[in-house]
Amino acid sequence: MNKTNSIFQLLVALFFGVALVYFLTYERMWDQPLTTDHVVIWLTVGLVLFVLSWGVSNLYVNKLHKSAQKVEMEKKELKAMIFDLERELKVGKPEVRRAERNVEGITPEEKDTSSIKPRENFK
Repeated sequence: MNKTNSIFQLLVALFFGVALVYFLTYERMWDQPLTTDHVVIWLTVGLVLFVLSWGVSNLYVNKLHKSAQKVEMEKKELKAMIFDLERELKVGKPEVRRAERNVEGITPEEKDTSSIKPRENFK
């Protein structure tokens, strides 16, 4: 698309360059004065080429904006997913610990870390 845009812009510049040379050398080439009909036709064709080039340029820019917006949305979705995963890891650990507790209220880690039984107070 970028190549097409460049080609249309080059075509418009080339057309107006050729038109300038044509208008400057018209009397020498055909031995007639330049009429307004010829000038209007050339300028109308130039205007059409310019509008076509402008339209292609706008299409190209809009396409780039849409692709940039898609990439931005994907980036935001990935950030949200990472945030959710990090939050799940932080919040999920206490829940896992609570689920691992025995009936006595002691986690398996606390049992394994010490061979001495916890002190029990009887009244």
